[in-house]
Amino acid sequence: MAKLEDRIEIANPHQPHCATVLLLDTSGSMSEGGKINALTNGLTIFKEDVSKDDLASKRVDLSVITFGDSVTVTHDFSSIEEFEPPVLSADGYTPMGEAILKAIELIEQRKQQYKNKGIDYYRPWIFMITDGEPTDMEPGDSKWNEVTRKVHDGENNKKFMFFAVAVEPANTELLRQIAPPNRPPIRLKEGKFKDLFTWLSKSQSKVSTSKVGEQVVLENPVAAGWGEIST
Repeated sequence: MAKLEDRIEIANPHQPHCATVLLLDTSGSMSEGGKINALTNGLTIFKEDVSKDDLASKRVDLSVITFGDSVTVTHDFSSIEEFEPPVLSADGYTPMGEAILKAIELIEQRKQQYKNKGIDYYRPWIFMITDGEPTDMEPGDSKWNEVTRKVHDGENNKKFMFFAVAVEPANTELLRQIAPPNRPPIRLKEGKFKDLFTWLSKSQSKVSTSKVGEQVVLENPVAAGWGEIST
């Protein structure tokens, strides 16, 4: 009987792949101010933009994890072509710690699948968008220590790149402790969800046209007009 990893089909196996996890806060507070609708629309913008780029559409592998009333793999890894943007709904608390651990687990599994099939890959992305703070861990407890260690270790050892986007009224002080020191959280300017997802798709296209292992300089979110460095 074939092993599970042998049965997994990966689209465009002759292309190098960039595994990207969108880690999206769908807690109850995201229902305020139209945030959850803007997030849903952003996923559609992202798909449309990446689909227009012939190379990126073959190389970007996307997964979506939501965290609110539960941590859910809303969409497991697939090509952009096979990605159907979900309609998100907001409810529950903010189990951010569990969600981050799940994202890291999925990334490691996907990299192993690439290796098993001889597929080259770029450094994966974990891209988190949240308007709150974790409700399943706090500074100094065991889960907090595990999450921050794995995020910082993953970044330092080039296992993945971790981005944190803070939507008002997110606790940027706590997010700064979770995020890698070299990539502090970016605060989203009000009403700029569309610009954020346009930047994300452009960045993925830029990565996809580079050589594997090459250092890619991304457009600064502040210069792009959607973000500001939280102080």
